[in-house]
Amino acid sequence: MFKKQNLVIIGLVGLVIFCVNAKPQAVGDEPFVVVLGIAQDAGYPQIGCEKDCCKDVWGDTSKRRYVSCLAIVDPISSQRWIIDATPDFKHQLRLLDEIAPTGDTPGLDGILLTHGHIGHYTGLMQLGHEAMGAKDVPVYVMPRMREYLSTNGPWDQLVRYRNIKLRAIEADQPIKLNERITVTPILVPHREEYTEVVGFRIDGPSKSILFIPDIDKWERWDRSIEKLIREVDIAFLDGTFYDGDELPNRNMADIPHPFISESMKRFELLPAKEKAKIRFIHFNHTNPVLHENSHAQKVIKSAGFGVAKQLKRTQF
Repeated sequence: MFKKQNLVIIGLVGLVIFCVNAKPQAVGDEPFVVVLGIAQDAGYPQIGCEKDCCKDVWGDTSKRRYVSCLAIVDPISSQRWIIDATPDFKHQLRLLDEIAPTGDTPGLDGILLTHGHIGHYTGLMQLGHEAMGAKDVPVYVMPRMREYLSTNGPWDQLVRYRNIKLRAIEADQPIKLNERITVTPILVPHREEYTEVVGFRIDGPSKSILFIPDIDKWERWDRSIEKLIREVDIAFLDGTFYDGDELPNRNMADIPHPFISESMKRFELLPAKEKAKIRFIHFNHTNPVLHENSHAQKVIKSAGFGVAKQLKRTQF
């Protein structure tokens, strides 16, 4: 009996010593992405729109949504990155300062650009001589994007004044942002007038996230979107238009995107756990998904898919 009690006491002492010396990761230390915007390049409401889709939003700031953008945050190292510098960049940086403050200005360890359409890079102007006057903010760019920014005004001034520092990246070549986070650019087909277009895969200690805000129809891609979805835990996918009836006076072939209705049809045979990974994002101002509790939102959710929410955090 005495020996048995001694063993119990020794075991309890050992447990206490282990607990005192152990350094468990604090709750909230995991890296996370936060959605800083969900709208298409022109934001929501869209300039010049007085139709029903935007009319009420002009007078109700709570309904406004910024242009599609993700921030990547590592709470342990206090590092922050943004995917795309949108026309709403200054507002989104302010949101990020409130979510994950660093005390530095602009406090960005890098900006990763997807492509050269107005909603994805023009926010860089806020770093320039006439605005923040930032110093050597790393901007990760594909080859054509690097050439475009280096040789066209006013962007080349940002390079010459060292407001930004261009860092070359290549398709399918992982970029180690720090010891815990890696991102990989993935080429996608989408109106490449000035630059190539990429999405990003983001890998952290425990999960992987896919971000493809812009792409032409899925069938025009030489890769399987279903395979990419299987390989990650969350997939933010182009949901610019709900269906083909949103712009009756425009030729939708001139602005190719996979309609959400088409994507749901394509993905309908995926297992429920695969569908649940998908978050549609990058909504045009005409997209009914922008309206909370709309019929479109209910259809998407009832089919097992998700809708990206501004300020929603996802640990990875």
